Amino acid sequence: MNNNLESITAVVKKSGEITGYELSNGQRISKEEGVNMAKNGGISGVSVSVSKKGEEYLRSLPDEEESNNLSSLPTINE
Repeated sequence: MNNNLESITAVVKKSGEITGYELSNGQRISKEEGVNMAKNGGISGVSVSVSKKGEEYLRSLPDEEESNNLSSLPTINE
């Protein structure tokens, strides 16, 4: 694993919808910034998927560890 990559440590939600992410360096980014960073290989442990509505979003890479799933991370409500 590349130690220069950021990982997601929390999800930012507004009205139950994910609007952004908090990175391992403490920076908060929007959902769009997260997608762009992931496409450029800047975030570890996630892939980009497309919702039924056609919106791009981040998904945890499947592994044996449940605690690193985005749905298991702490939530920051805005």
